[in-house]
Amino acid sequence: MSKVMIIGAGGVGQVVTHKCAQLPEVFTDIVLASRTEAKCRAIAGQLERPIRTARVDADNVAELAALLRREQPELVINVALPYQDLAIMDACLEAGVHYMDTANYEPPDTARFEYRWQWAYRERFERAGLTALLGSGFDPGATNIFTAYLARNHFDEIHELDIVDVNGGDHGYPFATNFNPEINIREVSAQCRHWENGEFVTTAPMSKQARFTCPEEVGTFNIYRMYHEELESLSRHFPSLRRAQFWMSFSDNYLKHLEVLENVGMTGIEPVEFQGQQIVPIQFLARLLPDPSSLGPRTVGKTCIGCIVRGLKDGNERVMYIYNICDHQACYREVQSQAISYTTGVPAMIGAKMILEGRWRRPGVWNVEQFDPQPFMDDMNRYGLPWQVVELPSDFQLEVITGQNL
Repeated sequence: MSKVMIIGAGGVGQVVTHKCAQLPEVFTDIVLASRTEAKCRAIAGQLERPIRTARVDADNVAELAALLRREQPELVINVALPYQDLAIMDACLEAGVHYMDTANYEPPDTARFEYRWQWAYRERFERAGLTALLGSGFDPGATNIFTAYLARNHFDEIHELDIVDVNGGDHGYPFATNFNPEINIREVSAQCRHWENGEFVTTAPMSKQARFTCPEEVGTFNIYRMYHEELESLSRHFPSLRRAQFWMSFSDNYLKHLEVLENVGMTGIEPVEFQGQQIVPIQFLARLLPDPSSLGPRTVGKTCIGCIVRGLKDGNERVMYIYNICDHQACYREVQSQAISYTTGVPAMIGAKMILEGRWRRPGVWNVEQFDPQPFMDDMNRYGLPWQVVELPSDFQLEVITGQNL
């Protein structure tokens, strides 16, 4: 028996539940839990096999631990908000349950996300004989695995890494986010950090812009440098890296709306008083924007996410590009979600599968690139995220438009 509890019933939780339900030989029993059980029941109603649902406040360690002791799952798949990571880890330790997530912890009162809070749990999970797997989404997640796969199979030493995340989809709204609006806006408006010569360098958000042409006729897009958490773990676990950067595509329309919202204070995270109540502007804004889980039927186009790695092989410099392309409407037909949720949810299922099958089970707290990438890569091809590897010319460079080309 391999019983899992999925915590979170948003767009990603929906995909994870669908994909786990497709593998009854691995996920023999599934419990889907959320603060709003009605969302869990709605997802359960989409499935061909029965699962059970539960209501739980994931911020309440005692309540969650009691549910875990009652249900006794082997693993918790955390696809709730990043604010809740530590509480869920605490509950897993109390109940003796393995843990995994797709995004690292972010304190609610500080727009800064990093791994140090979760890495600090390493000895507690080791003593408990439990595995905690961090960041098994796409970015972080598949991008970490892509880097590890290239380092193992195509290089003797890697020196430069550019992670490029392009969403070529169109949902038709003037402004909407493809995952939780609060998390998305905090992420893209945070100070940029990239790895350069042994340290992180801080620059203004999205102050460096480039043009990138995706393969397979996905298109050419403006991409902007920003900080993403996998840079922190990859720079630690691949010390030969001299530079590591993360890039994401944004339309001019998205950036125009975001600039106006920032200028009028709607992206603020500090509470303000309004008619005798304390409200957080960005949380109020999130309530006004379309629910990301509702975007599936209307989103068309494709995503293209991958890693460009430069390094040495047999003494010669080479550049390799590994990527996945995902079609929004194909994802909707399969799991009733758009590709952003799909590309996060499928690697979450695969990471859970790696733990349950014993391939990636080791006491402690781990990032995905610390394990053998091959079985994960094989399962990406098998379960909906096929990847390609191509060699680029050794003089390849991103076409930088603004910002110093370091």
